[in-house]
Amino acid sequence: MPVRTSVASDSPRRAQHTGLCRRSALISLGLLLAGRTSATELLLPAPVDMVAGQSLPKSVRQNAPLGVKVHDFQWRDISRQRDVPARLYLPVDPPADTLAPLVVFSHGLGGSRLGYSHLGRYWASQGFASLHLQHLGSDRAVWTSGVFSLFANLQAAAAESNAVARAQDVSFGITQVLADETAGRLIDAGHIAVAGHSYGANTALLVAGAQVQREVNGTRQTLSLRDPRVKAAVLLSSPPFYREGDMRSILSQVAIPTLHVTGTEDVIRIPGYRSDPADRIAVFDALPSGPGAAPKVLAVFNGGTHSIFTDRTDTAGPELNRVVKAATRELSTRFLEATLKDRSFQAVNQWLLSRSDLLAQQLSVAPPTVP
Repeated sequence: MPVRTSVASDSPRRAQHTGLCRRSALISLGLLLAGRTSATELLLPAPVDMVAGQSLPKSVRQNAPLGVKVHDFQWRDISRQRDVPARLYLPVDPPADTLAPLVVFSHGLGGSRLGYSHLGRYWASQGFASLHLQHLGSDRAVWTSGVFSLFANLQAAAAESNAVARAQDVSFGITQVLADETAGRLIDAGHIAVAGHSYGANTALLVAGAQVQREVNGTRQTLSLRDPRVKAAVLLSSPPFYREGDMRSILSQVAIPTLHVTGTEDVIRIPGYRSDPADRIAVFDALPSGPGAAPKVLAVFNGGTHSIFTDRTDTAGPELNRVVKAATRELSTRFLEATLKDRSFQAVNQWLLSRSDLLAQQLSVAPPTVP
């Protein structure tokens, strides 16, 4: 049964996405493997989660947390002449004969493979492999060229070519990590999800099946970057598809389960790309619904800001940051267990009800079990 409470908002909904590149920019979609280097291997203790200063009860966790091992990679996609740095979080000593489902994470504008570690470590402690990619051209280098070039850097990072390159990075990263001699044998290639924050959520939607129309030599063509290996998507602070037309048409071919997480103060303030919480809900609403549609889940945290899902402690304050981060980890894990470990969606619905004190709005359009 759907679970819903409501939050009032008079902000207009926008239904357009960061521009994608023309068909000519997609000629090279090959995923040739090269330059595989493992630069770092670290063993980390299992994380301890805190919500409102209290340890989460064992009943919330379906398994005891595992230790976490970190691998850093410097990959190069020869077909695109593009470097793709990555960090992989792996569970240590999982149950015998158990492969780890894979979550591929795409960072927001100005991020890197080192960010969102609170998610990567936690997912790995719960038995998932979490691969965090770094997208050159829209990574942390945008902040390092000086204040006078910052606006130009941000505009370039949001350009069509970068939007496409990021989605290609995800498919390349999946291929690379599955082919890795050490990590690949530990990962379940049949159970893969994509996740992302902000710009990374747009990237995740493209990989999940979002598509737009382009005029190429006078012919209307569909631009699609869908990766059929991806079975679910976790979308944190998903922006609209700027200047791309009807949202429902863009998202009509997304046929995998999606989790949408945002907050009542989740505002993007980048010039030319301003977006507010109503846009996150518009993305959720625009995805297919009804008989035969994939499950989708929405959670809107009271007071949650745009940066609260990162590793940083932002203007929301230390306590709310701690609570929302921990809650996001728990909810996303329940969702990933339902979609990648074939468990019941009932755990997702129960979580939403149990944490209604944190939520301004919630909705689960999902059966108790995944078909």
